[in-house]
Amino acid sequence: MTAAEAPSPETGRTITTNIPARLDRLPWSRWHWTIVIGLGTVWILDGLEVTVVGNIASRLSEPGSGLSISSGQITGVAAALYVAGACIGALFWGRLTDRFGRKKLFMITLVVYLAATALTAVSWEAWWFFLFRFLTGFGIGGEYAAINSAIDELIPADYRGRVDLIINGSFWLGAVGGSLLSIVALNTNLLAANVGWRLTFALGAVLALVILLVRRHVPESPRWLLIHGRDREAEEIVTDIERRIEEEKGERLREPEGELEIHQRKSVSFMEIARTVFGQYRKRAVLGFSLFIGQAFLYNAITFGFGAILTKFYNVPSDHTGYYFAVIAVGNFFGPLLLGKLFDTVGRRVMISSTYLLSGLLLFGTAWLFGRGSLSATTLTACWCVVLFFASAGASSAYLTVSEIFPMETRAMSIAFFYALGTAAGGISGPLLFADLTSTGKVADTVLAFSIGAALMCAAGLVAAFLAVRAERRSLEDIARPLTAAASRAKAVTQKARPSRPASGSGPQGPSVPPAASTP
Repeated sequence: MTAAEAPSPETGRTITTNIPARLDRLPWSRWHWTIVIGLGTVWILDGLEVTVVGNIASRLSEPGSGLSISSGQITGVAAALYVAGACIGALFWGRLTDRFGRKKLFMITLVVYLAATALTAVSWEAWWFFLFRFLTGFGIGGEYAAINSAIDELIPADYRGRVDLIINGSFWLGAVGGSLLSIVALNTNLLAANVGWRLTFALGAVLALVILLVRRHVPESPRWLLIHGRDREAEEIVTDIERRIEEEKGERLREPEGELEIHQRKSVSFMEIARTVFGQYRKRAVLGFSLFIGQAFLYNAITFGFGAILTKFYNVPSDHTGYYFAVIAVGNFFGPLLLGKLFDTVGRRVMISSTYLLSGLLLFGTAWLFGRGSLSATTLTACWCVVLFFASAGASSAYLTVSEIFPMETRAMSIAFFYALGTAAGGISGPLLFADLTSTGKVADTVLAFSIGAALMCAAGLVAAFLAVRAERRSLEDIARPLTAAASRAKAVTQKARPSRPASGSGPQGPSVPPAASTP
């Protein structure tokens, strides 16, 4: 229920609402699965994009591919431009997402991605390929801000950690698809050298179109609507969600606990956002930057060049690298899938710090074995599987962290800023540096690249051990009070999940956590 008071000249109406509490007390349902499918599947496309480019680099640089381009330009320049586009896109679209709404922007950014990846498929000159890779990243960057904001504001507090991690980890399902797809695309017995790689990008555009159709049914975030003077729409959306879930479960939902008083306003200035993030929450800002720069360097540097390592150091044929990468991608996805629930139960601080530290230490071990010449293509892949099992969960938690530890009004911009800053530091310099190091053919240079990534992951893990916020099973409004909330009336909506109460007749909802079989 939402009650409104007379508007003030400065901020508009003042409302008292329990909508955040109503969203957080919901049991897992089919409606939540539609959110996961409609919004989360875009990371599969991102994984497909990054992996395809890395795996087809050697073939795309061969005569007859239709492009005059070198392997180093693909894994270095094109990769860096893709990441640069994502950084700029995140900042550009992130600000618009906080101002104009989650739904409007996650529709627009997907259209931008769709158009750019389709144009990549018809590139006829290297510079066109570079341009379209930049524009593809520009669309994907906006997706990160809009999608993570919407997901965290729609998913109940009890499940927010695991759902966010699994959705971000689904990038690696796309990586598996990209690896296997590259095997077909690089097989000249099936497709001509100048056709196969084009079809892989065209397929990405087709998948984006399908996701666009599904995404039309995802509603705007009621939390965003409340702040921007559209509380009637927020009330209608939440009432409809509650009705659907009660019909599905066959019983009434338990009563929500907690209210929030909000002074509605159309927008929050950029300076106010900056003062909030870097003034009031400066320690959280250090945490966000540390997590992003660690995972960005590791993934953008190493992932883009993995195929080149296999071909250069182990003489793996270019059309077989996809098999190795598919194995690594599976390990990456199982990390968030199997560890995700622990971020909601054991807690954020323990899990974030341990996944970063473990992956960093294991990567140091892999670099040492690689330097000694103790690894084959198969055993190197096995080592990477173990490293990235933990690194993937940690990297996904970076997006979760910056999405939930800053106020509602700054959420999308916070995601965009830390993604852009961390990725610019590790994701642009990483591919350029790594491509340069691996191109020398010297084992010591590749060991150095591995060691830099490992050191940054360990450093981020230590920062998380001291600064990570215990946000598990807490309402977003409790973790960081909205800027528009009235200080005297703001209450914690759901500080942590309460023990489940048995349902009786039309009484309160039963277990607050769904059965294991239906939990994401």
